[in-house]
Amino acid sequence: MNMFLHELKAYRKSTIIWAFSLVAILVLFMSMFPGLTRDAADFKKLLEGYPEGVRKAFGISLESITSLLGFYSYVFAYILLCGSIQAMNLGISILSKESREKTADFLLTKPVKRNQVVTAKLSAALTSLIITNGIYLAAAVIIAMAVSTKPFDIQTFTLISLTAFWVECMFLALGVLVSAVVTRIKSVLPLSLSTVFGFYVLNMFGAVIGEKAIRYLTPFKYYDTAYIIKHSSYETSYIIIEIIVIAGAIAASYMIYAKKDIHAV
Repeated sequence: MNMFLHELKAYRKSTIIWAFSLVAILVLFMSMFPGLTRDAADFKKLLEGYPEGVRKAFGISLESITSLLGFYSYVFAYILLCGSIQAMNLGISILSKESREKTADFLLTKPVKRNQVVTAKLSAALTSLIITNGIYLAAAVIIAMAVSTKPFDIQTFTLISLTAFWVECMFLALGVLVSAVVTRIKSVLPLSLSTVFGFYVLNMFGAVIGEKAIRYLTPFKYYDTAYIIKHSSYETSYIIIEIIVIAGAIAASYMIYAKKDIHAV
């Protein structure tokens, strides 16, 4: 418990920064929505001038872009990208920082098992994501109600917003696996950015060429907002795949870290 609280305290500042940064991004985009609805016809004509591939890459649907849920789905892609960077950053740093900051000697000589170390750090990182998404979701609902002049399905809106947390859980698990496998990580942010952007570009590429098989390779496509808006639910097959991937990554991380030679001072 002491280790969990120590890690949670260490992430406190970054958690607050990430949460309010996501809210700030949402405020910036959603403030445009009232003006967009007033000039909906002109806005659609403008978008029609863009190639279809470009619209698909950025998740723009002409049929729904002028509705609150449709516009929010477009904006949410950027929220999801930023949240995934936070999760990947946490995942990579929680195990690697002891070697990077030369505190491994102090930690691993304590009367705790390595599995307990992983559990405490992983729990703290997950709690940080829960706090971030809790603040974001509360703010998102308030902002949506403030800018919308028409009623919208709050359940669907919440389902879309919660996909950020589910995708972040996957990136957190992948990040932990990377930190367990890689011997020395000098800098976390470049590795986090390259990994997340790599999956994001793969997502855009799959949308452009219309290749459905690519959906299985990138977490950004596991929760399709168009499907959520239409059915007000998630696709079960992708939920199952995510659970398998997360469970496999976490289990592998525990096993690798338990036997890993930790480089200390």
